[in-house]
Order: sequence, then structure tokens, then C-alpha cells
Amino acid sequence: MKLSNIDDGFKKNQPDIIEEEAARNIIEYLEEVGVAYADLENTAMEFYVPHPGIETVEKAKAVFRREFEFAVSDSNLQLLIYTAILLEKEGQKGKLPGLSKKSFEQDLSFIVADEILGEAVAEYIGGSKGRFEFVRFDKNKPGILKDLGMFMDDIIGGLLGGVSANMYSRAIFEAEEEKK
Repeated sequence: MKLSNIDDGFKKNQPDIIEEEAARNIIEYLEEVGVAYADLENTAMEFYVPHPGIETVEKAKAVFRREFEFAVSDSNLQLLIYTAILLEKEGQKGKLPGLSKKSFEQDLSFIVADEILGEAVAEYIGGSKGRFEFVRFDKNKPGILKDLGMFMDDIIGGLLGGVSANMYSRAIFEAEEEKK
């Protein structure tokens, strides 16, 4: 089941299963812009705190990977991340509407579109808990986040926030289920 699965009874003549693979996945695009999975994992682990179900860093990394892979399997999430990649590239060239290259480089506080995208990604993946985690990542800028540009730091912060929220919530749930 994907994050975007909804009752689409009102959508006529649409297939239940897409039978062809996309030409590329978002991981490839992220790697092209210098964001490797190891960077994402290391950044997330900077906020690691032992919890039931993720008592060790090794277990936390395994649960993070599972939640990450599930999240990025969603086409809508891939498109949101790709949007940030495109915005970042266009901003670096000074080609964003309503924003000069200098303003883009300064990441001025009156521009909130980047924050909104980051929050949307975090909430899409992890609900309100994801948004809370996004704020932690956004404020502290751990790991790779401090090296990313205006849109990428927020979209990656949102991705990490949402995945981290799910990582902890699901690990606690699974630990409780094992006790039963």
C-alpha cells in the first residue's frame, strides 16, 4: 500500500496497477545533486534517541531504511522532492519568478515557499508528528542540511522529519505488539 492510496471509486477508467516502471526514481535525482542515502541516514541519526523497538543505532538505521524506502516509493512524494530539485536549479540560475538570484542565495526570511514545501512533505509522510520533526531538523540543520540550498534543505528536512516520525512511532507500536 502506498501513502497515496485512497478510495478512488469516483475515478472512472483508471487502472488499479500501473504496469510500467518510471524511467528514473527520485534516489537517482538526489544522488545527482549530491544527496546520497548515507548522508540522509547520517543526518537522521544525529537526532537518534533510543526508544522501544529501536534500542540501538544499528536497529534505528534498519528501521529508518525501511521507512525511507516505503516513503520514497510514493510517486507523489517523488514529485514533491523533484519539484524542490528543479526550484533549486532554477534559483541558482536566477530564473525563479519573483525572486532574484541574490535573494535566492540569501534565503531571505520573507520567502516561505521552501518552508511550506518542507512542512507539506513532512506532514504527508508522518502527519503532525512529521511536521514536528521537520521543525527540529529545520531549526538545527544537522548533517547535510547545513550544506543544502534554499529549497533542498527544507524538502530534505521534511523528508527526514516525516520518515523519522514514522520510524519512532512504528517501532514503538511493533515493540508493544511483540509484548502481547
